[in-house]
Amino acid sequence: MRFYQIAPIQSQKTQKIFLIFCTFRLQLTSMKKSILLISFLSVLFSCDNKDKANDLALREQELLNKEKSFAQKEAEYQSLLKMRDSIFNHKSSDSIKIMKWSDEISGAWTGRVICTESNCSDYVVGDQRTDTWEFDSDSIQLFTKIISNNNLVRLYSGKFENNEIKLNFKTDSTAKKQVDMNVLLNEISPSKIRGTRTVSVDNCRARFSVELIRSK
Repeated sequence: MRFYQIAPIQSQKTQKIFLIFCTFRLQLTSMKKSILLISFLSVLFSCDNKDKANDLALREQELLNKEKSFAQKEAEYQSLLKMRDSIFNHKSSDSIKIMKWSDEISGAWTGRVICTESNCSDYVVGDQRTDTWEFDSDSIQLFTKIISNNNLVRLYSGKFENNEIKLNFKTDSTAKKQVDMNVLLNEISPSKIRGTRTVSVDNCRARFSVELIRSK
């Protein structure tokens, strides 16, 4: 009888021990799985972070390359601007700086022209004529209009250099007569302008005195 009473007691202890062992093993297995999962996630996140870091590095390099390209283009643009300014400054220093007659010159004058020298059949010494000389300009050039009886008879291109007025008229290459007229006005005052006019026609030449009186 005592043998059969002891056996169940030992069986119960064994069951408890076995139950505790199984529970511990399950917990250990669960911990291992958790550790493995954490390790896997860590590796995964680490790889993901590396990929993101690589992508970020690539983007930063692309941005740096774009900035370098932009800086190079900006430098080229500034160089072109300096070249343009240099050309314009050089041109302006070598050419006429004004595109408008001064108030002292601009406007209408009564002009008398007298022939003083000539070997041309069209011009005789002593011949004279009186016309209106109008000094005018536009945005690109100076010019002088010769007006007779309200009709435009000639248009000189003009320039003002070294306190002298220089006018020129020339026929084109298709004209029957090749005429080249040059006027130099170097005595300038608010009420009177004086100078000379030279006319070359084919193989002859004539010279004139010019006197302009300010129109009232």
